[in-house]
Amino acid sequence: MAFPVIGMVGGGQLARMTHEAGIPLGIRFRLLSDSPQDSAAQAVNDVVVGDYRDLDTLRDFARGCDVITFDHEHVPTEHLRALEAEGVKVRPGPDALVHAQDKGVMRARLTEIGVPCPRHRIVADPADVARFAAEGAAREGDAREGAAPGGDGWPVVLKTVRGGYDGKGVWVVRSAAEAAEPFRAGVPVLAEEKVDFVRELAANVVRSPHGQAVAYPVVESIQVDGVCDTVIAPAPGLSGELSGQAQRLALTVARELDVVGHLAVELFQTRDGRILVNELAMRPHNSGHWTQDGAVTSQFANHLRAVLDLPLGDPRPRAPWTVMVNVLGGDYPDMYQGYLHCMARDPRLRIHMYGKDVKPGRKVGHVNTYGDDLADVRERAAHAAAYLRGTITE
Repeated sequence: MAFPVIGMVGGGQLARMTHEAGIPLGIRFRLLSDSPQDSAAQAVNDVVVGDYRDLDTLRDFARGCDVITFDHEHVPTEHLRALEAEGVKVRPGPDALVHAQDKGVMRARLTEIGVPCPRHRIVADPADVARFAAEGAAREGDAREGAAPGGDGWPVVLKTVRGGYDGKGVWVVRSAAEAAEPFRAGVPVLAEEKVDFVRELAANVVRSPHGQAVAYPVVESIQVDGVCDTVIAPAPGLSGELSGQAQRLALTVARELDVVGHLAVELFQTRDGRILVNELAMRPHNSGHWTQDGAVTSQFANHLRAVLDLPLGDPRPRAPWTVMVNVLGGDYPDMYQGYLHCMARDPRLRIHMYGKDVKPGRKVGHVNTYGDDLADVRERAAHAAAYLRGTITE
């Protein structure tokens, strides 16, 4: 039997790291990339440069692959259904992936299967947003046994149902007057209550076509300006009961939506001790980058195993604590000069760079640290990321 060819649509850092995970297994990798300069295109031998939104391009690309998977969710759903109808193995399939592509579809389906979510509905215009806010105020009053509500239902979170990521396509509005911007794109808009949460969590699971599934430890994800900054594995202070609930919830979502591959379920931990689903991603995810150095089998290796229907690897952590911090671009473009200091200061530090041009605020890499003492592990990771960015110099 020849070693299989995995075709990955998208040439970003997720594809780059997934390719790396397949090298020890001898798995051949084919890439559909927007540009030969993309992160993964710099590392993969077999690269097709083309537009993932063009069906004929996708068809030509798929002819050389045993299975197709993704490093983003933006391939048109109808194109994936056409490929599947023509016999191409698409994993995750379009009927699953649409729940990560369309927030309205996702919310409706999760509600149908009993997964806890923030209050939500599709809204038509700013006046409808105001009605949604008023409904929230009325519900708050009902919850207080008929007493007058403590607020007016604002602020409200508005999201375009497709295309948003890293805080893009998301608005927090405090009045109908502020709600006009999301509707200018001419796409459906989802309104959600602004959840009173204490922190954000992520439950990462992987599921194969024959139904085997594994769950990684639930992590805490710390966001700065809508972008993931730090991930702590496992989430500090999370009770065994709530951790198990989050893992079971993610496994249920994977099964009910028939996900194949890696699924990240981003969660809110509320002040009253509940967990609510925020977002879904059906691909390797920033909240799982810690697994490269902190788990027996990384999210990238298990994603490959899943899409090939191989037995899944052990998701357990290698150390009591692992911390990942994203390296964002700043005003200091020559990050390689920082390696000497960072590696000498911390021989256990793991640096992962994406081959991207350094631009302010852009994710260009991440660092992983691990150990027995959480405060020490966090400090080492934060120091390395800040030194590489140039925000500290000692």
